Amino acid sequence: MTPGSSSAVTAAARAASPPAPAWFGLPLGWWRRMLQLLGIVAILAMPVLLQDFSVFQLTQAAIYAIAILGLNLLTGFNGQFSLGHGAFYAIGAYAAAILMDRFGVPYAWTIPAAALVSFVVGFAFGFPALRLEGLYLALATFALAVAVPQLLKFSAFEQYTGGVQGIVLRKPSAPAGLGLSDDQWLYYLTVAVMLVLFVLAANLVRGRTGRAMIAIRDNPMAASAMGINTPLYKTLVFGVSAAYTGIAGALSAIVIGYVAPDSFTFFLSVGLLVGVVVGGLGSIPGAIFGGLFVLYVPNLAEAFAGGLSKGLSWAAYGLILILIVYVMPSGLAGLIDLLVKRAVRHGGPKG
Repeated sequence: MTPGSSSAVTAAARAASPPAPAWFGLPLGWWRRMLQLLGIVAILAMPVLLQDFSVFQLTQAAIYAIAILGLNLLTGFNGQFSLGHGAFYAIGAYAAAILMDRFGVPYAWTIPAAALVSFVVGFAFGFPALRLEGLYLALATFALAVAVPQLLKFSAFEQYTGGVQGIVLRKPSAPAGLGLSDDQWLYYLTVAVMLVLFVLAANLVRGRTGRAMIAIRDNPMAASAMGINTPLYKTLVFGVSAAYTGIAGALSAIVIGYVAPDSFTFFLSVGLLVGVVVGGLGSIPGAIFGGLFVLYVPNLAEAFAGGLSKGLSWAAYGLILILIVYVMPSGLAGLIDLLVKRAVRHGGPKG
């Protein structure tokens, strides 16, 4: 084949290939980047527009988003089902609280320390979990979620954990010269950590490790046949997922200024799993929607049911959850992606 004929074939192939999706002449990827940029600008502007209590609530939502992202890496991208991530949340919170209260470690340094402790515990737990799948793995992680709060109350550890009373911490103050309130400073600190972790998760998922994770999720036997070290990846993902959740727990201890065993019940693990499903399985931005859901929807359900009967708050929460799952089976992130694609398909200029 001559060079001229080769270039002709290439040009013909390009002409035959379908054009990239576009809306009003701009690529779909451009619109997605613009939405992400607008979202980041809105997140950064929130503390200026809201009162301190609302800023404190949004900080908690960002903390939940970090924990939900960690669980999503395990469940949505690697296919391992966990009902025990509230335990890693507690481990991270207590690691930070003990370092600050008993050893005087600056609060900023407790965040990577909590990540390391949670990673080690999650990686170690991943080894016995290798032989478990599906409901059996869920039961094992359920046992972890139930056991950790009781261990925190154990008298042998009371000098460090504070027992049933927990640990009261001094809330960090904003650095001088920034002109921020304490709640605004903690919000920006949490959002900065969240954005870094989201970028790291996106790079992880798009790389070779992410492809191996997804292959294991879709078909473990085929992944092993392709040469993927399935046990190693499963334990590593379990450790990374636990580290993310531990960072969220550490931030929670810093922001709230108090930790106690009864704050980390099994319902916390269930709430994180609900956040993963509502935000969108296998979606990184969906963790933000999941965090907002976990924080605000129980309060909305309680306010709605309070006008009828206080005992109906959980029933209202269940109805809201059923409605969301029915209307948005792929989560809020999946719904937004679907709406964008339909807008591109039907809303663009007709050629």
